[in-house]
Amino acid sequence: MLKRLTAALTAFFLLATSAIAAGTVPGFSLAQQQDSNGAPLVGCKLYTIQAGTVSTPQNGYQDSGLTIPLPNPIICDAYGRLPQIFLADGSIKLRLTKANGTQVFAADGVLVVGASSGGGGGSPVDATTILATGDVKARYGTGVLSGFVRANGRTIGSSTSGATERANADCQVLFQYLWDTDANLAVSGGRGASSAADWSANKTITLPDWRGRTIAGLDDMGGTAAGRLTATYFVATPTTLGAAGGGETATLTLAQLPTGITVTGGISVTSTGTPDIARINNGSSNLLDAGVFGGTGTRTFPGSTAVGLSVVSTGTANLTSNNTSGAAHRTIQPTMLTTIYIKL
Repeated sequence: MLKRLTAALTAFFLLATSAIAAGTVPGFSLAQQQDSNGAPLVGCKLYTIQAGTVSTPQNGYQDSGLTIPLPNPIICDAYGRLPQIFLADGSIKLRLTKANGTQVFAADGVLVVGASSGGGGGSPVDATTILATGDVKARYGTGVLSGFVRANGRTIGSSTSGATERANADCQVLFQYLWDTDANLAVSGGRGASSAADWSANKTITLPDWRGRTIAGLDDMGGTAAGRLTATYFVATPTTLGAAGGGETATLTLAQLPTGITVTGGISVTSTGTPDIARINNGSSNLLDAGVFGGTGTRTFPGSTAVGLSVVSTGTANLTSNNTSGAAHRTIQPTMLTTIYIKL
């Protein structure tokens, strides 16, 4: 083990003082891996993992343009030699095991030497150091984008999976990331023991579906819920990753109308003739009882004597709308459309 680490450090300083390939990992790229006795580790496996994580995969590539992904893990050949490996700028976590899975080497924060793109002595910023697997971006376009898939609710998987958005080996890292991150994303045939097992079984996973939806932050995001989104009105749990709520229109109910709609004015009832007070105020036929002003229909008074009456009432009367169309109204904010992509 010490012999191998010494060789790696030697290679590092040699590479650091000379022109090297972009994104090279010293001691691993094009290097033979050996056990503690110096014997080649035939069929050994190198896992490339995001720095600072336990096991989140990070792509290695065959080319300096970072367009042709290597499998993860990367398998040593019959001489224990790893292929040429290119990685995004920055640091990475590496884990090397024997063919049987026994760990030989593991280190976090391993520096990737050299710019991961460009040439002629320059060191331009590589897009993959800005966007990691699972990152979301909006692009003014509609087509397929290299290194990304559209967040359209379709599926990704291996080349033989039958996935509808992308079926290719370069989907593995995103497949496993989504599988591990969001348990609500559907997996064809149901979820198995692990994301790696389901990938190997050529299953597909459903992508988040942003069609016709805007983006909002989780109401808690690792802290206490802010209460700016609630299940009452969002109609979904606002602290659940990937939850979708809201609607294009809303129809008001009577209970949702504002209170305090009033009118102030006079109500008058006039009849010609001479009032017959006895007939107006005879108990059950009292003109001013609820049967006249508090209910519906017509109150009949005994006899046929014409009465003269003027009733004036001032004050507040409640109004009830007779508009029964019930049409919905729109709730959409000013919006412009684009395509949402997820980084492989």
